[in-house]
Amino acid sequence: TEPWGVMVERVEVKDVRVPEQLQRAMAAEAEAAREARAKVIAAEGEHKASRSLRLAAEVITDSPAALQLRYLQTLNSISAENNSTIIFPVPIDIMSSFMQSNNNNQQQQLFQQQMFQGLQQPNFSQHPSSMTPPSSS
Repeated sequence: TEPWGVMVERVEVKDVRVPEQLQRAMAAEAEAAREARAKVIAAEGEHKASRSLRLAAEVITDSPAALQLRYLQTLNSISAENNSTIIFPVPIDIMSSFMQSNNNNQQQQLFQQQMFQGLQQPNFSQHPSSMTPPSSS
């Protein structure tokens, strides 16, 4: 327009008709951009949470009493919610000793049953060929 001696300061577009296929493509692109931003934000949150957990683990490692205090705080918050069920976590070391003790008791009971079966008197009302000796396993 300058060769004609007219200077344009601004142009205003009042009505634009975008084809439906282009509208769908633009909407899909915008949705992909939103999802990408959401994934980045979620990843940053996970990163911050993992750092916080690492720091908490270091504090608990340095001070075993901190773990006991945290445990008591958790029980306190659970009881404040008026729940009827409270789950007490038990260290695996304690459970393994109970399981080992239970396993030893089962082995002793099995041995006693086998010994008792071996000491039982034969039933003479049965035919001798149908009687089987006690198993030695």
